[in-house]
Amino acid sequence: MADKTAKVVWKGDMTFDGFGSTFPDGKIVFDSDESVGGHDRGFRPLEMLLVGLAGCTAMDVISILKKKKQEVTGFEVAVEGTQAAEHPKYFTEITVVYRVTGREIDPAAVERAVELSETKYCGASAMLREKAAITHRIEIIPA
Repeated sequence: MADKTAKVVWKGDMTFDGFGSTFPDGKIVFDSDESVGGHDRGFRPLEMLLVGLAGCTAMDVISILKKKKQEVTGFEVAVEGTQAAEHPKYFTEITVVYRVTGREIDPAAVERAVELSETKYCGASAMLREKAAITHRIEIIPA
């Protein structure tokens, strides 16, 4: 049996509601733009891959920084993707930007946390790097 499941339910035009097995009462709305019959009222499926990558690596990094006793007061992960010009328009390049706000944050601790996420813990990163070149940037902002 599968560890995780997901489904989408068509709501008309190019709109779908998405559901996952770990949070079945929550939903994500998918849609497309008007040029293909959508209404621009939801995420694009490939955009959700970037959101998944951001969430996956963010959970790893914040967990590691807590264990390293870093005084993080704010944390954000932004992901930018460049898609191939032709179908299937998979991501060819992805940049992950880690913005860590806190007091006396050790840059080496943040770099190590990011490295562990990228090379050991984040399944989304492992899957996406099979097709895309993934780079990262770290921004440390004093609280």
